[in-house]
Amino acid sequence: MTDIRLAPLAGITDWPFRVLCFEQGCSCATTEMVSALGYVYAPNGKATRSLLVRDAREPRLILQIFGKEPEYMAKAAEALSATGRYDGIDINMGCPAHKVASSGEGSGLMRNPPLAEAIIRRTVAASSVPVSVKIRLGWDSEHINAVEIARMAEDCGVTEITVHGRTRMQMYAGMADWDQIARVKQAVRIPVLGNGDIFTAEDGVRRLRESGVDGLVVGRGALGNPWIFRQLREALAGEPIYEPSLREKIETALRHYDMLLGWKPEHVAVSEMRKHIGWYLHGVRGAAQLRDRINRMERPEEVRQALLNLAEED
Repeated sequence: MTDIRLAPLAGITDWPFRVLCFEQGCSCATTEMVSALGYVYAPNGKATRSLLVRDAREPRLILQIFGKEPEYMAKAAEALSATGRYDGIDINMGCPAHKVASSGEGSGLMRNPPLAEAIIRRTVAASSVPVSVKIRLGWDSEHINAVEIARMAEDCGVTEITVHGRTRMQMYAGMADWDQIARVKQAVRIPVLGNGDIFTAEDGVRRLRESGVDGLVVGRGALGNPWIFRQLREALAGEPIYEPSLREKIETALRHYDMLLGWKPEHVAVSEMRKHIGWYLHGVRGAAQLRDRINRMERPEEVRQALLNLAEED
């Protein structure tokens, strides 16, 4: 079966969202990124604990860590892998956020291959579960080094590599370069997964066949659309592609809401769910006006009723 995964997205891919994606055929997910330094110094910190949650309904979960100190990356990997809670440890070398990359972490490591190598070697040696790496194509268009980084990571003992087909400086602009992803696939023997601009089942099938990668990692294409995993599997099997009704989208959004409300303080869940509701309603007639109303609502029951009223119109 083709590996079709959910990408880690900071502030989005917590366990409630991941559970919904698993229900639709996601084969594996990766947690939001966890600071290795933060974990080593405050393993029981509230923010860190939230990121480390694994629900019983998640069959395959990889924990992603980030940092720039080999010692702390290794310590975090050793401790977290020893919990037996995760199926792998992933090293973040792809985050393009200014705060992360400018400090030499995330995609900032693409500019410092010797440090990246030290981090990968120490992390692989310390972890009791398989270690993978997620990278970008390079820092910018003048410094494309994904192939070199991938070969180095393979030599260090990582078990697989995910490649996002943009440079750090592109952020999420322009189109993902799947030709470059294909070059990485051809350069190494370990599995390579491709990531970038998979918004429809057709996108995924085309990218998979053109690049020859071993699997797909879906990020923004899953926002408000956990059904994309089912649709990708149907497209790969040559079956009719399922399209959820408006009622199903709303019922799923409400389930998502209930999981968040049962986990986080009400005001936090209400705030965090606003963005998800916007994604669930994407393309629905009158969605912009409803989003504006919901964004001003403070009580979950108000939001619930507004969504149920919309479902009745379907």
